Amino acid sequence: MAFDKKEIKKKSDNISEWYNDIILKAELADYGPVKGTMIIRPYGYALWETTQQIFDKMIKAAGVQNAYFPLFIPMSLLTKEKTHVEGFSPELAVVTHGGGEKLAEPLVVRPTSETIMYSMFAKWIQSHRDVPLLLNQWCNVVRWEKRTYLFLRTTEFLWQEGHTAHATHDESIAFAKKAHEWYRQVFEDYYAMPVTLGRKSTTEQFAGAAFSLTVEALMPDGKSLQAATSHDLGQNFSKVFDIQFTNKEGKREAVWQTSWGLSTRALGGLFLTHGDDDGLILPPKMAPYQVVIVPITKSGFSENKTLEAYVARIQSALLEIGIRVIVDSSDSSMGRKCNTWEMKGVPVRLEIGDKEVSRDMVTIALRDTHEKQEMKWNDSVMQMQDILLAMQKRLFDKQKSFLEQNTHHVDSYEEFKTCMNTTKGFIHALWCEDAACEKQIKEETKATTRCLPLDAKEEKGVCVHCGKPAMHRWIFGQSY
Repeated sequence: MAFDKKEIKKKSDNISEWYNDIILKAELADYGPVKGTMIIRPYGYALWETTQQIFDKMIKAAGVQNAYFPLFIPMSLLTKEKTHVEGFSPELAVVTHGGGEKLAEPLVVRPTSETIMYSMFAKWIQSHRDVPLLLNQWCNVVRWEKRTYLFLRTTEFLWQEGHTAHATHDESIAFAKKAHEWYRQVFEDYYAMPVTLGRKSTTEQFAGAAFSLTVEALMPDGKSLQAATSHDLGQNFSKVFDIQFTNKEGKREAVWQTSWGLSTRALGGLFLTHGDDDGLILPPKMAPYQVVIVPITKSGFSENKTLEAYVARIQSALLEIGIRVIVDSSDSSMGRKCNTWEMKGVPVRLEIGDKEVSRDMVTIALRDTHEKQEMKWNDSVMQMQDILLAMQKRLFDKQKSFLEQNTHHVDSYEEFKTCMNTTKGFIHALWCEDAACEKQIKEETKATTRCLPLDAKEEKGVCVHCGKPAMHRWIFGQSY
C-alpha cells in the first residue's frame, strides 16, 4: 500500500485521531461488523505472534503448560464466587438459545476462565503429587464494553491467562510475583516501554482476588494504561469449587491459587508510546520487518538485473544473521514508498540505487532519528544487529525520560487537581486507603489509584484528599 503523509493526522496535533488513523492506515487492524469488535490484520497480528513467542518461552521455562478450555461457561459456574460474578456482571454476554431452542441453563461467553477451569481443577487435583498445577491458555474473551477503542478497549480481545494451584500460600504468592516480573520483562526489554510495578487497591483489584499486582505504563497523553496484571487468589476460589488435595500428612487442604493475564491491549500501548507525526516507530525487537530495502529505479525493479542481484545479495546476507527483512519491489514512487514504510514504523530503511551499486554502498535511514548515512553494504550487514540494539535502547531511554518528567509528587489536593486538569501523568500522593475517599477523588478528578509501588516506603502523613492519617504514597492517574 503506497501512502501519502497527508492521509493521517499529526500526533502532535491530536493523538487520539492520529492513533485511529495509524491503526487503519498501517494495516494493523480494522473495525469488525459488530459494534466494538476488531479485525486484527496480518501486520498487527505478527506483533501479537511475537509477543506470544516471547512470553511462551518464559512461562514454559518455569514449567507452565498450555491448554485450552471452552468458550461457553454455564451460568451456575460463574455465580459460584459472589465477588467474581458481581465484578463481571455489567460486561457479560449471555447465550439463552442454541439450535433453535431455549437452553435449559444460560451460557456466558467467556469473560475470563477462572470458573470453568477451576471446576476441572477440582477433578484433577486430589493428591499433593498433583500440585503445583501450572496452566496457561491463549484465547479470546468477550466483555461487553460500552465505550470501545481499537486494541485498548474492545468487546472481544485476545489474551493469555495463566492459572496455577499450589500447596502453600507462600508458593502461590511467589508465583504471582514471578508472573509480574515476566510482564515487566516483556514491556521493558521488548516493547521498550518503562513500566511501574505495584499492588492494586482493594477497590481496583481483580474480582475474587486476595490481592492484585499490576503493570502500569504512562502514555504520551498523560493517561495511564494497565498493561498486565497478576493476582494472588488465596483460597477464595478453591474453597468455593472444592479444589482440595491430600497433603503428605494425609490431611485434606484447599489449594492456593494465582491467575495472571496479558492481552492485545498491550499492543495499543505499544502503538501509542512509540510514534511521531510520520507514523509508527516499532522497537526493533518487536517489528515484523526490522529492515526494508527500497530499490531506487526509474524503470521496473525486475528490469534492472544488476540492481536486482545486488539487493538479493544484501537481503540474503541479512536473513542469514537473523534479521527480518523485506524488499519493496512495488512500482510506487520513491517518495511514497519511503512514506509508507515510515508510517508502518520499520526501524531501518536501506535505499539502494545505481549510485549505491556502483560504489558497493547502501544508504541507511533510521526511523527513530530520521538520520541518514552511507555505508559499505557488507559493513551495514555486519553492524545491523548493533544498529538495531542501539535504536531499541534509544526508544526505551526516551520513554524513561518521559516517565520521569511526568511523574509528580504532590502534597496538596490543589496541586493534585491542577495536574489532572493539565499535564496529567502519574501523581504520587499520600492516601488514607479508604474506599469512600478513593471514590470521591475519582468523581472529582477522574483519577483512580493505579497502584502502590512495590518499592513504596512507609511515611507518616495525611491523605491528600481527606486529611486522615496516611502511611504510603500511591500512584494516581487518569486511565483509558
